[in-house]
Amino acid sequence: MNQKLGRASIKPEYPVYILNSASIVGTKEGQGPMGLLFDKIGNDDMFGGKTWEEAESTLQKEAVGLALQKADLRPEEISYIFAGDLLGQSMASSFGVSSYKMPMFGVYGACSTCGETLTLGTMSIAGGFAEKCVCVTSSHFASAEKEFRFPLEYGNQRPLSATWTVTGSGAFVLGAYSGSGVQKARARITGMTVGKIVDYGLKDSMNMGACMAPAAADTLEQHFADFSSRPEEYDKIITGDLGKVGQRVLTDLLCDRGYDISDRHMDCGLEIFDAQSQDTHAGGSGCGCSAVTLSAYILKQLQEKNWKKVLFMPTGALLSKTSFNEGMSVPGIAHALVIESLE
Repeated sequence: MNQKLGRASIKPEYPVYILNSASIVGTKEGQGPMGLLFDKIGNDDMFGGKTWEEAESTLQKEAVGLALQKADLRPEEISYIFAGDLLGQSMASSFGVSSYKMPMFGVYGACSTCGETLTLGTMSIAGGFAEKCVCVTSSHFASAEKEFRFPLEYGNQRPLSATWTVTGSGAFVLGAYSGSGVQKARARITGMTVGKIVDYGLKDSMNMGACMAPAAADTLEQHFADFSSRPEEYDKIITGDLGKVGQRVLTDLLCDRGYDISDRHMDCGLEIFDAQSQDTHAGGSGCGCSAVTLSAYILKQLQEKNWKKVLFMPTGALLSKTSFNEGMSVPGIAHALVIESLE
């Protein structure tokens, strides 16, 4: 069966299942609205490490270990691990998952990395190249600030359009169809739309929601065209970390193209923190934002049949400190997955 659909989408012949998952977050995230849903909340954001980067590696290591434990699997039973983060040369992933000795694909999609790893893992299983895969990503407020903006000691002022990088890691174990065994799974992935780089020429790294929103609109429009679907077919259309500013830009762009998602759009960055009691300005962001929200909250809603079908679409701003310092724009990308409850 040809599993390619339209210009940029994939519809697996058989669903690929999210067998289990794990979410580990920092102290600020644990104090937010979803605090009771996360598998583990750190006592402090160093997670026993000596540096912020070491702390983020520990996040990934523990998230993968916990996801495997919950799925009752050993590392040697995993065909491939797809891992990525925001740091230079994906160092959090390289040091975080090395002890598991799994065949690894390093992935970088900025804050869309959760969507990219899940897409690649699903493709590998649906194509018959793997039986089980692990997909993991992470971010850390302090390591990301040092990588892309300023060290915390500098104490720079953040504009209201800025988002707060989530300290957290989400890990997912994917598996192929296996009859009655899939009834223990959390949900199933039934479709994917791969995003392309969209660049509107915006250069404000403190307003990444606006930089990423055009890519989210482009991927959504492509998804609706490829699947011949409409927004009302999904209980929720969920973006990764557009925040307040990006959400408004996305809904406006889609309205101009004939799609109204305002009654079913949800942004992980707006859900993970309490806007009234936690000062995060425009909301949350980072690779870990959509990953931990998917594991802790979205999959729970699907398991409990509160939602039957969602479109999960992490968004990424493809900038580096080099490109920013050289005056280049901030392109965006977004990858979408159709995730459904079990029949």
